[in-house]
Amino acid sequence: MEAEIWGRRIRAYRKLKGYTQEGFAKALGISVSVLGEVERGNRMPSESMLRDVANTLNITVEELSPSEE
Repeated sequence: MEAEIWGRRIRAYRKLKGYTQEGFAKALGISVSVLGEVERGNRMPSESMLRDVANTLNITVEELSPSEE
């Protein structure tokens, strides 16, 4: 469930910043299939991937992280 929430947030921020999946995966240095797995919630992003995502999107990891409810 947590991976699904991270994936939705990464996808939303990626689209908000105007990246295609292909362009974003290239900027992160990962394959499109890995990014797709993360965005669909089938794969939990590692801490280093989360840092790379946040840096690429020019946001903080805190902004990216799901809110605690």
